[in-house]
Amino acid sequence: QLVESGGGLVQAGDSLRLSCTASGRTINWYAMAWFRQAPGKEREFVTAVSRNGAKTEYSDSVKGRFTVSRDNAKSAAYLHMTNLKPEDTAVYLCAARWSVTEDTYVTRRAEYSVWGQGTQVTVSS
Repeated sequence: QLVESGGGLVQAGDSLRLSCTASGRTINWYAMAWFRQAPGKEREFVTAVSRNGAKTEYSDSVKGRFTVSRDNAKSAAYLHMTNLKPEDTAVYLCAARWSVTEDTYVTRRAEYSVWGQGTQVTVSS
């Protein structure tokens, strides 16, 4: 099970750091990703990180503002968000995909089998 935390209500231009912790399992064998879903919209890819943390991918809308990281020893992944915009308002969900290789990731939502419940991020203008 994955549990997200760190969401909240912030103003445009502020920063937030989301955390995703895995209970009852290690994430060492999993590529991790963050997705987000705004009201009335499809769940969209935000970022992904490979098992070893060496490879990352970002959606164009967050590139240069968001940074993904992971700490396998703590079974945790993080999303550091800076220069937040009102259009970043959404529920942010953490996801995990078991991966044979340590330096790859995927961006398709359907590839991820383990999901958290999400944490709400609201950015006011």
